[in-house]
Amino acid sequence: MGRLWEIAVWLLVFVAAAAVVIGIVRSEAAVVSGRGGSAAALDDLRLSEILAGPARDWDGDGVFDARRDEWLELRNHGAAPVDLSAYRVSDADSTIRFAFSGSLPPDAVALVTGRQAEDWQRSVGRTVSGLSLNNAGDTVILFRIGAVETTAVDTKTYNSIEGASDRSTGRLGTAAGAWTLFDGLNKYTGSGQPQGTGCLPTPGIENGCPTPVSSTTWGKIKMRFR
Repeated sequence: MGRLWEIAVWLLVFVAAAAVVIGIVRSEAAVVSGRGGSAAALDDLRLSEILAGPARDWDGDGVFDARRDEWLELRNHGAAPVDLSAYRVSDADSTIRFAFSGSLPPDAVALVTGRQAEDWQRSVGRTVSGLSLNNAGDTVILFRIGAVETTAVDTKTYNSIEGASDRSTGRLGTAAGAWTLFDGLNKYTGSGQPQGTGCLPTPGIENGCPTPVSSTTWGKIKMRFR
């Protein structure tokens, strides 16, 4: 009788353990499925271009300010509009510097300046620090705030070559495109990486090299972004 009772107990333990395992597997499958569905949408919105070392009035307010004239941009690489209200941007210490709002159409670019970051920080009672992009090198992180978790959608770590005065670093082409140095206003002639291209920074528009540096002026560049 004692032996039968021991067998019965072990059978109950086995059944309970099996039920727990099945529950875990189902739960993980649901989580993976949920993340898979959201990942496709998240991949559409990416960091597109970053200028950490302004040396002129990039935000167009008539006054140069090293903090306010920093800027970065996002691009929607998808075929549908993206709701930006869940997206935040930070630097390497993961302090949120700006919260996006509105909707971004397909292939469109959202530009954020240091001045806009300051305005948002004041509006929500945060310490006013702008985008806080370090000229010597830093990491920019694009977050998506979800109901359960916060996801780092995209990151870009740049170095002192990319963060030098009036140089930007930007993605060319698709969401997986290579990051390129835009040094048309401050040419890089060293042997480090990335190498210079002679292309101009392109705030607020699709990244590219449409205008030879030798045939333009700063006034013409500034007029393009007003």
